[in-house]
Amino acid sequence: MIRQQIDDFAVEEVTNRVEKHNGRYLIVELVKRNWEIHHLIRELSRILRVSQNRFGWAGTKDRRAQTKQRISIWDMDEADIARVRLKDVELKVFGRSNRKISLGDLWGNRFRIIVRSIELVPDEALSRAEAISQELAKGAPNFFGVQRFGENRPVTHVVGEWILRGDIRKAALTYIAEPFSDEPEEIRKAREYVHETCDFKEGLRLYPVQFQFERAMMNHLIARPGDYPGAFRVLSPNLQKMFLHAYQSYIFNIILSRRIGRGLSINEAYDGDIVCFKNEIGMPDVSRLQKVTPDNLEGINNLTGKGRAFVTAPLIGYDTGLAEGKPGEIEREVFRELDVNAEGFKVPEMPELASKGMRREMILPFRPEFMVDEDDANPGKTKLTIEFFLPKGGYATTILREYMKMQLPIS
Repeated sequence: MIRQQIDDFAVEEVTNRVEKHNGRYLIVELVKRNWEIHHLIRELSRILRVSQNRFGWAGTKDRRAQTKQRISIWDMDEADIARVRLKDVELKVFGRSNRKISLGDLWGNRFRIIVRSIELVPDEALSRAEAISQELAKGAPNFFGVQRFGENRPVTHVVGEWILRGDIRKAALTYIAEPFSDEPEEIRKAREYVHETCDFKEGLRLYPVQFQFERAMMNHLIARPGDYPGAFRVLSPNLQKMFLHAYQSYIFNIILSRRIGRGLSINEAYDGDIVCFKNEIGMPDVSRLQKVTPDNLEGINNLTGKGRAFVTAPLIGYDTGLAEGKPGEIEREVFRELDVNAEGFKVPEMPELASKGMRREMILPFRPEFMVDEDDANPGKTKLTIEFFLPKGGYATTILREYMKMQLPIS
């Protein structure tokens, strides 16, 4: 059992920034429990009476978790932070900077996860976990986790696809009103009504107050009918970018899955592949890329075997380099099947969302440490604590899935 308790899932951001004591941006350490970052930023902007655009953060952490990270707030006094009184939120002034904290502005995240209700004695659970780790010694497939697409209502990537195709109206209606089967019946019927009628005034009456983003977009569309790009712009810039990023992630997952399904290694490079190299802390650095050719193939695979180079796949954008050979055939095949036009990532209607794209490593390297004990929350069962670091963009749920499917028995 995972996340039986909020504190069973803890994430601490590992930053690559060095802050100072002056600058227009106030840098604040944020510790939160059971908060989704976009909802929290909206609450902070309300309390501090400033625009959401003045906030910056490096990564979107899990909601049902205890998380620690830094955020930046433009033109904010330290004394103003004392006005914030929110349950399960701690803010501590860290310093100042002349540079905003932006998405990807970190090395990665350190995780501490407790898995409960394991039907093995502690020694056997530890032995099983260590055996699984040996099979994953070179890393796990670097799939994007379900959080990327929406855990309870996975439509984020669908919204991104409509944005890519230039149908901003369809994108907005999908986000506001596309019903999902796992939602409560009352919510599902409310979404269905708004989706069919575009009666946003009635939608405001039907939607719960906690649906802040949908309600904000509907309020805008009531004031400015037909301004669907403007409806998205009432959301924070980071949230706006998440939609297109989610569709890029969806395509990446398909490419990675197909490569594995075709029997091509993700630990070893082939002629035509594009690889990246490790950075100063030993993690993949996709700013340093090289195409694999027959002349350098042996040398590159010597580096991949030592964990100094990593095979990549595309997060497709309007200027993303593609592989050649068999790896490139898979990438182009997926793009054809999905009818992806890379020029769509320029987003003429909302150019602020344009994405050049990038490459992403297909292996997620990690080195776990374990501790086992009797499960205090489930008498007679065992709990396993796993600690590991992941580079930015890596999902702990991807790692956990590998342990679960390899038969770590959990009741």
